[in-house]
Amino acid sequence: MAQTAKSDPERNEAIVRRFVREVVNEGNYATADELFADDYVRHDPSIPEEKRGPEGFKETVEMWRAGFPDVEMTLDETVAAGDLVAFRATETGTHEGEFMGIEPTGTRVDLTGNVMHRLENGRVAETWATFDMLGLFEQLGAVELPR
Repeated sequence: MAQTAKSDPERNEAIVRRFVREVVNEGNYATADELFADDYVRHDPSIPEEKRGPEGFKETVEMWRAGFPDVEMTLDETVAAGDLVAFRATETGTHEGEFMGIEPTGTRVDLTGNVMHRLENGRVAETWATFDMLGLFEQLGAVELPR
């Protein structure tokens, strides 16, 4: 009996790795249409409103790539179980475009985060993401942390 995508953690992890490689790192937005459910939703405290559908995911990536055209996400650790795939990641890039109201600084940044995706029928249906935005804003000189 063949496993479904919901119960096939290895397949689900391969799907997540593919969208990170193709959409996030390479900017191939067409892949999001294939890999994200029409009713996809992203929960992310750094983005004021929930992003929905493949278009919502593409908007998020486009925002990052506009500010950091050379952005690259590295999956530092990945865990897949059932219909969930979670990872700890590092994003690097050079701040060459406006990002969240911050004018380009030319600063090379490192950003860490934790993300969990729920897959359904071989497509990403839901995401919970938490990235160290305070650390990012400090690297960009937008905030100064007390010492």
